[in-house]
Parts: sequence; C-alpha cells; structure tokens
Amino acid sequence: MNAPANAAPVVAPAWDLVASMGRASALLHPLRLRILDALREPDSAAGLARRFRMPRQKMNYHVRELARAHFLERAGQRRRRNMIERRYRTTAQGYVLSPELLGRMGLPREHAEDVLSAAYLLGRMAVAQAELVCASREAATQRKRLTTLSVSAELRFESAEQRAKFAAELQRSIIDVIGRFASPHTMADGSAGAGRPYRLLLGCYPIPPKPAEDAL
Repeated sequence: MNAPANAAPVVAPAWDLVASMGRASALLHPLRLRILDALREPDSAAGLARRFRMPRQKMNYHVRELARAHFLERAGQRRRRNMIERRYRTTAQGYVLSPELLGRMGLPREHAEDVLSAAYLLGRMAVAQAELVCASREAATQRKRLTTLSVSAELRFESAEQRAKFAAELQRSIIDVIGRFASPHTMADGSAGAGRPYRLLLGCYPIPPKPAEDAL
C-alpha cells in the first residue's frame, strides 16, 4: 500500500558514496543511470518499461539489481488493472564514486606532500568529497541541515611572480582569519579542541581549455 497522506516525508540524503567495486559495477551501466534519474520520483519497473518503451522483463532485471545494491528502495505499490506494481525511488539525490575504488591508482602518491602539486590538490579534493558525502548522509539521517561554506572565483595571472605574491598573501590572510575567528582543532596536549570540527580546503588550478566544438 502507499504511505498514508499524513506520514512524514522521507528525505533522501543528497549524496551516496559508492566505495565498493560491487556497487560501482551495479551503477555504471547507461540504462541504470537513466533509471536512477527517472526514479527521483517513485515509479514501478513496469511504469519505467512503458516510459522507456522497453520489455518489462529487461527493466525488472535492472531495477532489481539497483535495489540489491541499495541504490533503490521500496516506495509503496499501486494497482494497475489486475496487477500490483511495486514502486521504487532512489536512495539518494546523487552518487559519488570513491577514489579508493582504484586503490593506489586512485590517489596518486607522487608529490603527495607538495602543496604546489596537482597530486596534492587532487588528494585533498578526494578526501573532501568523501567526507562531504558521509556528512551529508548523517545530516539527512538526523533530518538536519548540513552547514557548509563555498567560495568560487575565476581569475588570471600574467606572470609567475604575480601568482606567487597572490599565493603568499592569501595564505597569510587565511592564517590570520583562522587565528582570530576559529578555535584550535587540537590542543597543546593532543586532545580535541572545543566545538564541532570543520575542514577548510582552498585550491587554485588552471582552468582547462574548452573543447574546440564548444568554442564555436
């Protein structure tokens, strides 16, 4: 049966971190990606088969595989003619593949401590992505809003000297703001500081050129 009209709405987490090869294999299929996009609103496998103009048996198979991998969950049922159709919906609003799926290939170790290297920035971004997904899911479970801060800007440097001066001044400014307006993450004795811990990540990288066809 469908959920009662007065039931509390189910809030799907914004993101689901796909960290196992089995789940990744179940997800990375063109038709299944279309199914997940379609099932942001509940529907049955038979309903999707009608919408996609595909055999119901084939659609049933892919929906079952997605449900088995916990990408879909039950969302009640409905009667259509002489049949009862089970409805499904996505378990999250979006999915993120963990870099750990590639093992050592996923997080490059070369220059891993060089803060000016692309490898270092990619590694930090991968950590941030995984942590954000986990925090988002936890917040959704507790029906709370996840508080974050994002700043994005596009700029240009005309010389390496200009870029170096910008980086040094930006670093000094950030350290000053952290010292004046934030509490220590770790105390002198190694214990955790007061308050909720946050991670600040700042990255700057060259914007890749657009493909030739996009530039026309």
